[in-house]
Amino acid sequence: MAVELTGAEILVQALKDEGVEFVWGYPGGAVLHIYDAIFQQKAVQHILVRHEQAATHAADGYARATGNVGVALVTSGPGATNAVTGIATAYMDSIPMVVITGQVPVPFIGSDAFQEVDITGITRPCVKHNFLVKRVEDIADTMAKAFYIAKTGRPGPVLVDIPKDVTDPSVRVPYAYPKKVSMRSYRPVEKGNARQVRKAVDLMVKALRPVIYTGGGVVLGEASDELRKLIKHTNFPVTNTLMGLGSVAASDRHFLGMLGMHGTYEANMAMHEADLIIAIGARFDDRVTGKLAQFCPNAKIVHVDVDPASISKNVRVDVPIVGQVKPVLKDMLKFLQERKTAPDAAALKEWWGRINAWRSMDCLSYVNSDKVIKPQYAIETLHKVTKRRDFYLTSDVGQHQMFAAQFYPFEKPRRWINSGGLGTMGFGLPAAMGVQQAFPKATVACVTGEASIQMCIQELATCSQYDLPIKIVLLNNGYMGMVRQWQEFFYDKRYSHSYVDALPDFARLAETYGHVGMTIESPGDLEAAYKEAFSLKNRLVFMNVIIDPEENVYPMIEAGKGHHEMHMSPHLSAERELA
Repeated sequence: MAVELTGAEILVQALKDEGVEFVWGYPGGAVLHIYDAIFQQKAVQHILVRHEQAATHAADGYARATGNVGVALVTSGPGATNAVTGIATAYMDSIPMVVITGQVPVPFIGSDAFQEVDITGITRPCVKHNFLVKRVEDIADTMAKAFYIAKTGRPGPVLVDIPKDVTDPSVRVPYAYPKKVSMRSYRPVEKGNARQVRKAVDLMVKALRPVIYTGGGVVLGEASDELRKLIKHTNFPVTNTLMGLGSVAASDRHFLGMLGMHGTYEANMAMHEADLIIAIGARFDDRVTGKLAQFCPNAKIVHVDVDPASISKNVRVDVPIVGQVKPVLKDMLKFLQERKTAPDAAALKEWWGRINAWRSMDCLSYVNSDKVIKPQYAIETLHKVTKRRDFYLTSDVGQHQMFAAQFYPFEKPRRWINSGGLGTMGFGLPAAMGVQQAFPKATVACVTGEASIQMCIQELATCSQYDLPIKIVLLNNGYMGMVRQWQEFFYDKRYSHSYVDALPDFARLAETYGHVGMTIESPGDLEAAYKEAFSLKNRLVFMNVIIDPEENVYPMIEAGKGHHEMHMSPHLSAERELA
C-alpha cells in the first residue's frame, strides 16, 4: 500500500527520487510548509542564500559544472520576481534548472492577495515550460515532468508554482513517483537524420576552406570527445563561441581561439574567408555573426542543433541537422571513415598557411607594464598559478569576462562558467557557490569587476555560513569597464555614469564577513599574492586587484560590422604602420 504524504512531503520526496543533492533558496510565508518538510529530512541539503537571484545563479552554476539539474526554491511575490533574472540567465544559455516558487492559496489567486504575482505569466517568455499546481495529487507527476523537460532536448529552466494550501500539512494523499515520463506534446529528437548527415559529409570532403564553429551545445551535450576526434580526423580548424570554450583544448593546434565581437583575428578572418561552416551546438548569436549581410559571405553552412527552432532562425543554412550533438558527431565521423575520398590535403595545407599567417599577427598581444597591473597580465598570472589544479572559473559580465575568455586557456569542458546570452552582472559569485558545493575539493575562482560584484555581494555571508573557500579575483579599474570602452569608442569619451564612485574597501569588507581580504596594486606583487591566496585551501580570499583603468579589450568588432572589420590594439596598428 502506498505511503500517504502531505504536499510538502511529496515535493521533498520527489527531489530525493530525482537524486537532487542541493536546493538553493530563501524562505517566506508561501513556502513555509515546504521548508518544514525540508527541515525534517537530511537527504536533500538546503543552502540558505541572501537573495533569491543568488539562489537561481547558484543552481545555474551547479548545473553548468555538473550537467545535473539545478534546483532553487523561493517564496511568492517578491521572492519569485527576484528570481526572474536568474531564470532568464539560464534560459538564454540553455541550462537545466527547476525553480519552485510559492504561491498564495488557490482560492486567493487573482484577488491581489498579499505577496501575489502571476509568476507563470511573468516567466512565460523566459522558461522552457512552467506549471501552476492546484491539486496535491498533481505534485509528483508535475515534478517528474519538470525534471524531464529541463534536462532533455534543448535544456532549460522549468518553473513549478505551488500555492500554499496545496502543501497543507493536514492533507495527505498516496505517494507514487512516476518511473517514466511520456508527454504527447513533447518528444525531443535524439539522433539526426542520416541522409542530412551524409549531405554534410559530402560538403566536408569537397571543402577547400572549412571551419568548424562550435557553441555551448557541445558542452551541454557532453560531446567534447566526439568533437575532438572529428577535428583530428579531418584536420579542420575549429573555433568556439564564448559558451563553447573548453569543448576543444585551448592547446590543440587546430583551435583558433574564440570568435565574434572579441574573438581572435585568425578565428574571425577564417570565418569570413571560409567556403564551408560546420556549426555545431551554436545559435548564430549577434555577438558572433556581426553584420548578417557580411557573415561568411562565401560559405555553405551546415547546422547541427537539437532545437529545430534555432536552425535558420538568424542565418539561412544549407544543410540543417536536428538532433543531439553527440550522436550526430558520431555518425558524421563514422560516415567520413567509411568514405574512400577524404578532404583535399593540399587545399587544407594551403588553408592552414593562410590561417597561420593571420595567427602570426598575435592579435592578443599587449604592452605590459611594471608600474600598473594590466588585466591581461592578471589573467595570465592566474593561469600560471592554477593550471595544475582541478580548477573551475566563473565570471561576471564585462571587460573582465572577456579578458578571462581570451587569456585563460581552458583545456576541459564545464570549467568556464559565465553568463553568455543574458550577460548578467552579479552572476559570478553565486555561480561559484554552486560549483564549490558540487565539487568541494576543487579550486573555484570568480573573476569579477567592482560594479558586478556589488550586485550580489551579500552572498559573502552565504560563503561564510557554508565554509565555501572560493577565491574572488576583482579586476578593479574604477569603471563599468565595458560601458566605459564603448563610451570611449562611440561617444567621444563622454563617460556618462560609468565611473563607479564611492567604492568600499573590498578587502576590509570581505574581512567583516569573516574572510581573507587582499589589495594588490603592483605587478611585482601579483604572483606572490595569488600563490598565498590559493594556498589557503579552506578560506575564501577576496583579492582586490587594482588594474589599469584605461585598458580596452581587443580585438573588437563594433555592432553592425563584419568579421573582417576588427578594431585591433593600438600597438598592433602602430607596428603595422612602422612596417
